[in-house]
Amino acid sequence: MTKTYEIPDEMRDFAEKSVSQARKAFDGFIGAAHKAVESAHDSTSAMHSSAADMTRKTISYAEQNVAAAFELAQRLVRARDPQEVMQLQAEYLRTQLAALQTQMRDVGTAVQGQMQQAGAQAQKAANEAMKRK
Repeated sequence: MTKTYEIPDEMRDFAEKSVSQARKAFDGFIGAAHKAVESAHDSTSAMHSSAADMTRKTISYAEQNVAAAFELAQRLVRARDPQEVMQLQAEYLRTQLAALQTQMRDVGTAVQGQMQQAGAQAQKAANEAMKRK
């Protein structure tokens, strides 16, 4: 005989409200982070622009990952049995692993591009310094 567990509706409602409030707080934090990056971006040089772009990309990835975690939390609150909980967690892990691989590949490509750009600028500066001697 399989036992099912029941979560009282009041407890489920409380959990959903808690997840919703946490999501709103995080959204506020992310909004402030985006504004800070934008204001910093407005006052930076071209080299710092690449760093600002990387910061924006990193914040975007964090936002996506936290949103996925909130979605999982909301789905877990509504789960009806332990099997559904395990299924939801397995699905979340699969999708997050794929997302993390994509994010890391993107970051690696961006960092490599920035390093090449910095190397080219350093070489140009060295060449100009040699010409002045």
